[in-house]
Amino acid sequence: MKSALIIDDHPVTHIGCGQLLRDLGYGEVFEAMTDRESYRLAEAHRPGLIVLDLGMPGPGGLKMIAPLLARASLAQILVFTMNEQPVFAAKALEAGARGYLSKNSAPDEFEAAVRTLEQGEIYLSHGLAIALASMRVGGAADPLASLTEREHQVLRLLGQGADLQSIADALFISYKTAANTSSILKRKLGVTNTSELIRLSIEAGVQ
Repeated sequence: MKSALIIDDHPVTHIGCGQLLRDLGYGEVFEAMTDRESYRLAEAHRPGLIVLDLGMPGPGGLKMIAPLLARASLAQILVFTMNEQPVFAAKALEAGARGYLSKNSAPDEFEAAVRTLEQGEIYLSHGLAIALASMRVGGAADPLASLTEREHQVLRLLGQGADLQSIADALFISYKTAANTSSILKRKLGVTNTSELIRLSIEAGVQ
């Protein structure tokens, strides 16, 4: 019997993905909303497929990939996330994931991704595959690696839920400096607003 594990902290995702997986013949679909529960279920049931959200609380989805594979080595991991930036797809594949799919995708693309992973192949949407290929050809570096220490500190604190004034107080800098650093981060990381910076920090597991 085919089995799958859905790891996401949003119940709606469990409902939607669970139904899609059952329609695809998965007789056992397990659900987890925390990293600890994810590891326990992966070790106990050794699912063939793991659907993982990058925006998990705690360590973040990227840092969960290796521990999950350590517990279920034969699992095919499909990252299912709102983050469509190619740098995160690259990081996920490097960590051991076999597919990367946006939550904005249609149900038939989810089905195609699952079928592709079942065949032992890697799945990326067409646009994301082109973006990744362009990154590799152009030798694009990880944008997170280009951050200064101050920028890294601000990004980490944003991911922890701090506002700009709290960040300024914690780092002993002015509010204006914190705001300017936030603007620089948006430009460097290719996002348009603070909420995207926060999500990026969480999903990348910035510490």
